[in-house]
Amino acid sequence: MSSLASDPAVDPGRIRLARLNRLDARAGRALRWLALIGAVLVLLALLMIVYQVINQASPAIGKYGLSFLYHTEWNPSANVFGAWPLIYGSLVTSLLSLVMATALGVAIGLFLSLMAPRQVAAIVGPLVEMLAAIPSVVLGLVGIYLIAPFVLHDLEGWLHGVFGFIPLFGATGTVGNSIFTASLVLVIMVVPIIAALTRDLFLTVPQELRDGAEALGATRWEMIRGVVLPTTQSGIVAACVLGFGRAIGEAIAVTQVIGGITKVSTNLFNPGATLASTIANQALTPVSALHTQSLFYCGLILLVVGLTTNLLARYISRHFGRMR
Repeated sequence: MSSLASDPAVDPGRIRLARLNRLDARAGRALRWLALIGAVLVLLALLMIVYQVINQASPAIGKYGLSFLYHTEWNPSANVFGAWPLIYGSLVTSLLSLVMATALGVAIGLFLSLMAPRQVAAIVGPLVEMLAAIPSVVLGLVGIYLIAPFVLHDLEGWLHGVFGFIPLFGATGTVGNSIFTASLVLVIMVVPIIAALTRDLFLTVPQELRDGAEALGATRWEMIRGVVLPTTQSGIVAACVLGFGRAIGEAIAVTQVIGGITKVSTNLFNPGATLASTIANQALTPVSALHTQSLFYCGLILLVVGLTTNLLARYISRHFGRMR
């Protein structure tokens, strides 16, 4: 009996450890299979979306080809469709909002990561991120009742008086719904993305580098300009690309404040339209089959832009991050 009790082969501790190891191995295999199934389902969903969009848009693609991208007339009543006014509106609103949101977002990220007291950062940081949780339709209402009147009565006149020699700031509008108003609404939606990403980036800069720069006599701004920003520049660019993808795909909030006029205008104070806002406006009330197919063509353009911006952001963050 004593020899059996002392035999390692029947030691209760070893038996429990062997069971735990087998259980852990089974759990690991199950987790790998679940992850694989999830990845396959996501890939299948993406492929199905791409297939359906291309399938529905194929008649318009066959009719217009690439000329759809640069034709300037979008007239459903005449059954004539060209996407350039919509592409132009999407690019202008997205780029303008990105310029303003980048300045604000990077400044917020610097403040929260390097300048604000810990207690302040713990309060302000989540508040900034909560902006991303506001439904777009609510931001559209804010744009209609707060931003548009402010732009119409206070901002457009001042900008026209100071920068009126630039075609972008031409004659003021009459209702406040404009490309410029839509850009301001998009700023609210893009700032949380850039601010959150850049804050995390700035926190990854080693404390030794920052302390070394300040020990050599650099001011706070010189330390940020010479150490923090160069170290994280690829990540900042990637965050801006993601912000651009978020802005160009926004539909509801932009639809409520941009005006819905499918014309190319260099004046930011004139109404306009984007790809996403036109789809949101007209998808439920198409006037012809070609109209529906052209809207799917617009959706295909947005899909390509969205996938491209995400892949580009990942490439920038990985490739240039390794080059530093």
